[in-house]
Amino acid sequence: MSEGELLDRIKRLLADIEIDKVKDAVEEALKAGIPAIRIIEEGLAEGMRIVGDRFEKGEYFLAELVAAGETFKEAMEVLRPKLMEEGSTVKKLGKVVIGTVRGDLHDIGKSIVATMLESAGFEVYDLGVDVSPEEFVRKAKEVNADIVAMSALLTTTMIEMKNVIEELKKAGIRDKVKVIIGGAPVTEEFAKEIGADAYAEDAVKAVEVCKRLVGGS
Repeated sequence: MSEGELLDRIKRLLADIEIDKVKDAVEEALKAGIPAIRIIEEGLAEGMRIVGDRFEKGEYFLAELVAAGETFKEAMEVLRPKLMEEGSTVKKLGKVVIGTVRGDLHDIGKSIVATMLESAGFEVYDLGVDVSPEEFVRKAKEVNADIVAMSALLTTTMIEMKNVIEELKKAGIRDKVKVIIGGAPVTEEFAKEIGADAYAEDAVKAVEVCKRLVGGS
């Protein structure tokens, strides 16, 4: 197979959720001498973009999105050493600090968003679940984040999003970072009410909105 065919195969396998074959295809592309950066940009990222499109159209559901996200992460682990060796980096759109707010242990939706953002070209710092306002602020300052992204799946924990924004103000960095929120009970109205910059109803929209927030589209 030519380089183009190998990259197209990776894209198609990921897009079609043939998850057990993606890693082997990535390793085959590496053995053929294709740079890791091209495997990511022309294979994996393109495959994830198609998955996102199909999810938006209702052709795929959450299960497919989760499977594709996990497969992308596994493939990235294979490619990371090669990326370092090549000294190449994926062109980054911006830095995102993401986490599920304090008191909330829901992980799946937030993790999908983090993976989709990474595949789109963002540098993502995933703080996990049950993240305090202070931890969001500490990490945002440490990495000089462009965006703070928060998830809440419980109506009782949504108020923590406002607490994070207040903490960003106290730290004097609110005007330097954009804030995007999401999760099942979260709405556009709630985002406006607490002073967030944006709201996204799912992972695909989150990528679009984050690109817009950093002027990437």
